[in-house]
Amino acid sequence: MTESPHFKKLARWLDMESKAEDDRFRERLENQSMKDIEKNGDGLGALVIREEDSTVGDIILLTLTLADPNQRLPWTRLRVGTPIVIAKDDGQKKVEPLGKGLISKLRDNSIQIALQESEEELFESSKDRFRIDPSPNDVSMRRQREALIAAEGAKGPFKNLTQVLLGEREPGFSVLKKPRTYSVPLNENQQKAIEMALSAEHFSIIHGPPGTGKTTTVVELIRQAVAGGLSVLACAPSHTAVDNLLAGLADEDFEVVRLGHPARVTESLRDLSLTALVADHSDVKIAKKLRREARDLRSKASKWSRNKPEKGEKRQLWREAKELMHEARQLERQASDSILDTARVLCSTLTGLNDRIIRDREYDIVVIDEACQSVEPACWIPLKRSHRVIFAGDHLQLPPTIISPEAEREGFSISLPERLIAHYGAEKVSTRLTVQYRMNEAIMEFPSIELYDGELVAAESAAHRKLVDLEHVQESPLTNEVAVFVDTAGAGWDEVLDEQSRSNPEEGERIALAVQALLDTGLKAEEMAVITPYSAQVRWLRERLSGVQNLEIDTVDGFQGREKEAIFISLVRSNDRSDIGFLSDVRRMNVALTRARRKVYVLGDSATIGGFPFYKNMLEYFDSLNSYQTVWD
Repeated sequence: MTESPHFKKLARWLDMESKAEDDRFRERLENQSMKDIEKNGDGLGALVIREEDSTVGDIILLTLTLADPNQRLPWTRLRVGTPIVIAKDDGQKKVEPLGKGLISKLRDNSIQIALQESEEELFESSKDRFRIDPSPNDVSMRRQREALIAAEGAKGPFKNLTQVLLGEREPGFSVLKKPRTYSVPLNENQQKAIEMALSAEHFSIIHGPPGTGKTTTVVELIRQAVAGGLSVLACAPSHTAVDNLLAGLADEDFEVVRLGHPARVTESLRDLSLTALVADHSDVKIAKKLRREARDLRSKASKWSRNKPEKGEKRQLWREAKELMHEARQLERQASDSILDTARVLCSTLTGLNDRIIRDREYDIVVIDEACQSVEPACWIPLKRSHRVIFAGDHLQLPPTIISPEAEREGFSISLPERLIAHYGAEKVSTRLTVQYRMNEAIMEFPSIELYDGELVAAESAAHRKLVDLEHVQESPLTNEVAVFVDTAGAGWDEVLDEQSRSNPEEGERIALAVQALLDTGLKAEEMAVITPYSAQVRWLRERLSGVQNLEIDTVDGFQGREKEAIFISLVRSNDRSDIGFLSDVRRMNVALTRARRKVYVLGDSATIGGFPFYKNMLEYFDSLNSYQTVWD
């Protein structure tokens, strides 16, 4: 497909990943029972349709629940924006999909899907049960492959950028006059990151460790770019990350447009989606009238039966209808073009960039937020539209999820910013944000020492915050302590292998007691979360704590980018082999520890994890705080 060794390697990894996705999808639908699928969090079954609605563009929205609408849905890996298929859940081994779409909302007891195509059979009976399974995203894969081909054949400024990103020539930086004013208060490093980004001739990286205001910095960068007369294409791997940028720009006095399926856009921001803006355009109101006229003509042409029309009259009606539909499409395209032409900022997911809609538009600068959570080929999709790019993210948090084990082993999970930092050196191409505004300094200090060269500093507003400072929380040792490690070594609380995942019921029971103890102090369930590396432990905890409304329980991976006042972490691994599985990727623990604002409570087996330097240091750190306990304390 490509001649460049690097692009050839990326293309091969894409093919491996695509095959792994297809194989998993086919295996799930053809061979796995719904019970096993739900157990692994890979789908949902026994659902009934509760509501049917539609949105802009006549997209069908279906809300589904379990038979008891108040019953909580099983834990699932499905997320908003996940492409899905819906099918009858009738106990048959082989499943025939009835419709394709994506998840538009996900609640504790309901799931809403937006159908792009479906069969009428979906609505035959209110007694039917349905299942939802994730499906391979063929469009995403195709766009990534096309992006690699475009980069291979790059010319002009895009070729220069490509050569820099491949390490074939040095990145350039111009002398920049500092912005006179910033729209929001920024610390020194945040300002430095923006100044470096605006002076970059090819690329720069904003390295944002947890809680350091990365998104605030990126939004201000975009404001400064627009103020300087630049147009911006702002992207991110996920819809949530894109909407976080969009929310920061929503009230600006320049035009901001969100590209993408309206069902994937946060409800409060849908008025900024291209689909909604086009629907409200005066040209489209005329187009709707033309479409109605075309349908009337088609209806008239097809109703003649007894009375024979004049020769050629039926064909003429069809021709007129076709011309009206063509005119309507032209008006809709003109409206879309008009809106895109006036937009100073276009926001989109990386793989949501649609050449058919954007056409050959170029932008002065591309900004990719959460770039370290994306595979490299996806980052190349927007790059053909500019010769300057700013990456923002943290390569020391979790990397993109890779399904193909072979592709992951070979390096597919290494993000583009991570590769560039390794090649050029962090000081040359990136600015690290160092003031964090989320965590008590006792929570922050260990990740700072282990992963960020001890550079993180807690802002005064965060440094000493505790649960006891919340007005509705009672004072007690539980609400005064900030960081706690409870050691289960010697208790015999061994992990349990559950097919592809692991659980630890005894550990889960202790977590449940700790949660209840904090609830008794007045802390609200929605102010805390329980996270764990293993999906089987998530399922166990959700069942055990099913009576606690509004308590979030999820995998570490699923909780990345989130925060709560208190976080409980169940490490699960406890065995006589010192086998810690993917806990060996310390980025997962970095994410887990840094979700907490005022308290972090970790439960684990020191005998199992203590042989690994990172965890040995972690245990010593908790001990230095006098925060190390055992299950017998």
